Formats: sequence, structure tokens, C-alpha cells
Amino acid sequence: MSPRAVYRHIVHTIRHAPEGGITYETFCTVSDCGAESGPGDEQEAAQDWALRHTGRTGHDLFRRVVTDHAKVTRAE
Repeated sequence: MSPRAVYRHIVHTIRHAPEGGITYETFCTVSDCGAESGPGDEQEAAQDWALRHTGRTGHDLFRRVVTDHAKVTRAE
């Protein structure tokens, strides 16, 4: 007789984990530039960086990244 496996489906949820914070970054997407704001805790800092970068370089297209942390918990 071969061994049998029993699988049980367990419901989980995933939600924002405030203790992990949120990180904001802005990246210049103009060819061969590669400049970026670096990660920071304030959205305004990343936006201000992009405005200053445009003023210095004339580059006007950016990728904005907002990263949060999530926690998976078993549903009750």
C-alpha cells in the first residue's frame, strides 16, 4: 500500500503592514540617464527630486514607485 497525502485548504489574508512603512522612489526614464531619487519615507521628497532633476537636465519623464509591506495572516 502506498502512502497517502491529505491536503487541507487554509484561508489566508494579505494586508498592508503599517509597521513596515511605505517607501517612495522616482526614476528618470530618459535614455542613458539612470538618475534616481533613492528610497525615502516621504512622497514629497521623491517628487521634489524629480522637479529639481527636470530643472537641471530638462528630462521630463519619470517612473514613480511606491512600495509597501504586507503581512499574511491565517483567517479565523
